[in-house]
Amino acid sequence: MNADLSRPRPDDREETELLLPFVERELPAGRHQLHKERLMTRIHDDLRDDLRTAGSVAARPVRTGKPRNPFLRRAILLPAVACVLAGTIVAGVRVLGDQGVTNDGSGSGVATGPVLTTRIGAADPAGATQLLDRISLAAAGASGPVVRGNQFIYIGTKTATSYVRTDHGKSTLVSEQLHMRHSWNSPDGSRGWLIEPGNTGPEGLTLEGNTETGRTPTATLNAPTYDYLARLPTDPDVLLRKIYEETGGHGNGPDQEAFTTIGDLLGESYPPADLAVALYKAAAKIPGVVTVDDAVDAAGRHGVAVARLDETSGRRTEWIFDKETFTFLGERTVQVEGSSGEQDLIKPGTVVFTRAVITRTVVDRMKHVPTPAG
Repeated sequence: MNADLSRPRPDDREETELLLPFVERELPAGRHQLHKERLMTRIHDDLRDDLRTAGSVAARPVRTGKPRNPFLRRAILLPAVACVLAGTIVAGVRVLGDQGVTNDGSGSGVATGPVLTTRIGAADPAGATQLLDRISLAAAGASGPVVRGNQFIYIGTKTATSYVRTDHGKSTLVSEQLHMRHSWNSPDGSRGWLIEPGNTGPEGLTLEGNTETGRTPTATLNAPTYDYLARLPTDPDVLLRKIYEETGGHGNGPDQEAFTTIGDLLGESYPPADLAVALYKAAAKIPGVVTVDDAVDAAGRHGVAVARLDETSGRRTEWIFDKETFTFLGERTVQVEGSSGEQDLIKPGTVVFTRAVITRTVVDRMKHVPTPAG
């Protein structure tokens, strides 16, 4: 499966993208594998947004109005978890600071630098169906994961976000330093581990356990396990209908939320090959999906993108694929229209969120980091 909890989510990463550190025992464990992480990352993103942008109008996330974060909508999870996380923030920041990680005072334990920007690629409304057909054909010919119950799905990604930082009353736009995120999850979602600078200590933290209410978590589209993905319908029409029905009312409109949800499943999990094919074919049926001639992932790899503009925030989420093999490389969210964030500091061309899938595979033990292929 795939993770960056990133996620990302067209309507999920606001101008306040930094992650609030959290403590292992405080996590509503048991979220799904990779998606458990994402679940919690999204919650932290939302908390950041609420703390930092209180009193100001910003692009809204639910998957936060931020560029992406559909898993376990903030509207659903934040109330239940906020009180738990509140008591861990101070300790989390202190621990990370002791590890020598740059802390800018905004809640992020990741060093920051110049704002990540990019050329805004040209969009072609007419090419999406054809491109997704070619991508689905390539996916059909690829071997999907074969995982036993005692193994783990490992996903290693390079990622970063941009956000508005305020120091002594002065707000500036900064970007996190690109960093690696490592996640491990069992097929049934009962066991998992996460290691990410600014989000965990060097040893990482567990993702297993019950929810804050003591119940065993139930896998959903927004917090799936590999076993859950294996049971999803592979008929594109049936699958898309399920996505619309289960994500309706979230995000910045049903079409944008459906696109975001599919992107999360593709980029933050490791779906079986037949499901991946169905997801690509389903995406081709969403209104407003376009192709972008050139996009660059967090690892610096250029590719062609399947994208959709969130008209509410002016941000475009791009799924990036190799131009020859059509392999999924990663995704990014770019401000392409208007400005957003505090004081409208996020201008067109700003890369609000970026993630590259470096390694996605099956391993025999948790915390084992495999050597990247190639």
